[in-house]
Amino acid sequence: MNAATHDARDGAPQKRPAFPFAALIGQPALQQALLLAAIDPGIGGVLVSGPRGTAKSTAARALAELLPEGQLVNLPLGASEDRLIGTLDIETVLRDGSVRFSPGLLAKAHRGVLYVDEVNLLPDALVDALLDAAASGVNTVERDGVSHSHEASFVLIGTMNPEEGELRPQLIDRFGLMVELQNCFEPRVREQIVKARLAFDLDAAGFRAAYAQEQARYVERIHAAREALPQLSFDDAVHAHVSALCIDAAVDGLRADLVMLRAARALAAFELADAVTPQHVERVADAVLMHRRRERGASSASSARDSETESSRESQRGSTAHSPSSSSSPSPDEAARGEGDWGYLPPQPATTTHVKGVIPLNVKKR
Repeated sequence: MNAATHDARDGAPQKRPAFPFAALIGQPALQQALLLAAIDPGIGGVLVSGPRGTAKSTAARALAELLPEGQLVNLPLGASEDRLIGTLDIETVLRDGSVRFSPGLLAKAHRGVLYVDEVNLLPDALVDALLDAAASGVNTVERDGVSHSHEASFVLIGTMNPEEGELRPQLIDRFGLMVELQNCFEPRVREQIVKARLAFDLDAAGFRAAYAQEQARYVERIHAAREALPQLSFDDAVHAHVSALCIDAAVDGLRADLVMLRAARALAAFELADAVTPQHVERVADAVLMHRRRERGASSASSARDSETESSRESQRGSTAHSPSSSSSPSPDEAARGEGDWGYLPPQPATTTHVKGVIPLNVKKR
């Protein structure tokens, strides 16, 4: 058979031909992001956002075929945490003193692709575990003071349809790269995509044979790029350019800087360049900043407004404290605004008068 994938329901191997990575049409940004993550899985995976029918799962399967074990593991939406990270048999530890570990999907995805469709619908705890393993290359399972760790170096590909909800900002930031796919409204490109798909469905073996040489070159280049990564370093010009781009995007923290450097290095390695250059940085910047970019001006304006408001309140509190009437209770208006001495609202007299012969509303007289 041509390519090994895994069934989305139970992770069991299912043989079926994969659409060649080299035959993908109209998706250069997605192809580049996937290749960079394949060269350096420590980038932290790729989040692919787009409407239905934009070849998100097709691209994931195509990439898996280029990796050492050609393995794609799907994480189903209903998977438990134990199904993902694996389980420890505590009874065996207590009885024999040995650790008995049952591997989960993270172990099966080692050196392959872990594909998560509709990642935005997963529980946050599962997404956290996925992203931790994708960034570190190690999965650790702990139960009752007993732990077991194993290698889990895989390319994480998460896809989502923005119409079905977004990921929390704290989680989306931890994906290394992001690509937003759009519906194609260019007639010639649509025709090319449809013709390629029909040809593949009609004769998968023949279609794949036509791209065999290009596929082999991709495999060789990924392998060579992985070997070249340790030899590539970053000079001050590259560091300065990365910093400038991240500052201009008003990103939170330093994760964007680190990911951008790793992505630029992976691109340089893929192209067999002698050094990482600012041009490599420019070409990966969009995928790094797309889900991290903030409006710096808006944030600054908001901070300024908050500062002015707080200063105004402090000034009002200070003037009240030094006024001759500061020892008396604040007025109801001041208390309602929380601007009195202690934000205290004095009791207000309220009387109740019982009137005979009056029937309350909504109560029928019998």
